[in-house]
Amino acid sequence: MSDALETIRAGYTFDEPSIELGVLVDEGTPVPDVPVRISLSMLNRHGLVAGATGTGKTKTLQLMAEQVSRAGVPVFAADIKGDLSGLAIPGEANAKLLERTEAIGQDFTPAGCPVEFYALGGEGTGVPLRATVSSFGPILLSKVLGLNATQESSLSLVFHYADANNLLLLDLKDLTELLKYLVSDEGKADLADIGGLSKATVGVIQRQVTALAVQGGDQFFGEPEFDTADLLTVTSDGQGLISLLELPNLQDRPALFSTFLMWLLADLYQDLPEAGDLDKPKLVFFFDEAHLLFADASKAFLQAIEQTVRLIRSKGIGVFFVTQTPKDVPESVLAQLGSRVQHQLRAHTPNDAKALKATVATYPKTDYDLAERLQQLGIGEAVVTVLNPRGAPTPVAWTRMRAPQASMDPLDTRAMANGVAQSVMQAKYGAALDRESAYEVLNAKLQAGAEAAAAGEAERAARSTRSRTPRHEKSFFEKLTENTMVRQMARSAAREITRSVFGTGRRR
Repeated sequence: MSDALETIRAGYTFDEPSIELGVLVDEGTPVPDVPVRISLSMLNRHGLVAGATGTGKTKTLQLMAEQVSRAGVPVFAADIKGDLSGLAIPGEANAKLLERTEAIGQDFTPAGCPVEFYALGGEGTGVPLRATVSSFGPILLSKVLGLNATQESSLSLVFHYADANNLLLLDLKDLTELLKYLVSDEGKADLADIGGLSKATVGVIQRQVTALAVQGGDQFFGEPEFDTADLLTVTSDGQGLISLLELPNLQDRPALFSTFLMWLLADLYQDLPEAGDLDKPKLVFFFDEAHLLFADASKAFLQAIEQTVRLIRSKGIGVFFVTQTPKDVPESVLAQLGSRVQHQLRAHTPNDAKALKATVATYPKTDYDLAERLQQLGIGEAVVTVLNPRGAPTPVAWTRMRAPQASMDPLDTRAMANGVAQSVMQAKYGAALDRESAYEVLNAKLQAGAEAAAAGEAERAARSTRSRTPRHEKSFFEKLTENTMVRQMARSAAREITRSVFGTGRRR
């Protein structure tokens, strides 16, 4: 394989600042003088880290994150099982580790990185991360709620009404109150000209919002909203800050986790200026458990992801999706991922065999039998191809990955909690806020409407009572005395009697 070896050597030889992924493996033996690397300038062309469970994906993510940080580039990553928390402290050398690093020519020097720990809504150990319902928008929120296309359209109408009427949707109770208002007697007329809302559809949305609140969404949605600019921090010694999102209860709310990461990217895209081609990115974003993002996603949501990934490169942001197989990522997104680090794949089932075949088809032409090679890779080995500084794919290289210099064991929970307590970010985001928003405005409006309705009902009842009161029936004598002729005859008779008694009567 000498000719192929030299081709690979030439393909990964460039002078631009780079991060080292590992070294070439030739016939099962590592070749220390043929490093496999990726230039910093190509990190914002995005990438994929894939492989079956237990093949080394997380360690590759850690390896890349710590090198990117030391190059002065901030990093954001989701820490699914707590495995990445060790990035904050130096690793420990042991005989097995040193044997591996010596075999690939790596000078192992234990070193930690600057790390900030976050948690969704403050659930778990970390600085609370929150976002407002308004900033999430109807498309992302529909993904979290699991809505269909019709329900998503209705939710978009609700957001439109809130914007048009300056109603702040900050937390879930704001959204719940607005939904309740728009199907009330007071609110129905407001949407009559633009189609209105089906009470059944609103009922579905309300039930899903309630379920999300039970899963912790009521803690996540609110203020103070996280400012994504805080992810772009570089420390005083020139290292990029690594922001780790701790997710101890991922299985309880996978859609919220994945959609929140998408919100972060969308918010960064909106806020950052155009940067063009940079020598190194402003931020590298590792999207672990990427299959959760695309599961049961609507067409509108997939289009939003594709557009964000395609355009955010120009803002200086690199995105690496981490998942088990490339089939977890839609083709429209996969086509934009210039770098591939593929760990071992297994083909124990027909579906596995299909996934393996599809993976092989995504690689450039190579002398390897990739279908065979991908099944034979050892732990900590990968098949790699990236973009060189000119933007062309590098040769496919069987690579033995470097060992991370930070600890590969999770950080002690007490040490993590102490670090969070002393964090500047904890002082900024720790305490939740609850200012006046749609809930207070609409609740007051509905209360006033209810009071007015009650008063109107009381008035109608009073009128009805008065109308039902029986009239006094006049006696025959009362009716007789009211007759004009009878009254005149009575007066004449009275005068005649008076005259006869007092002597003033007329003489006959």
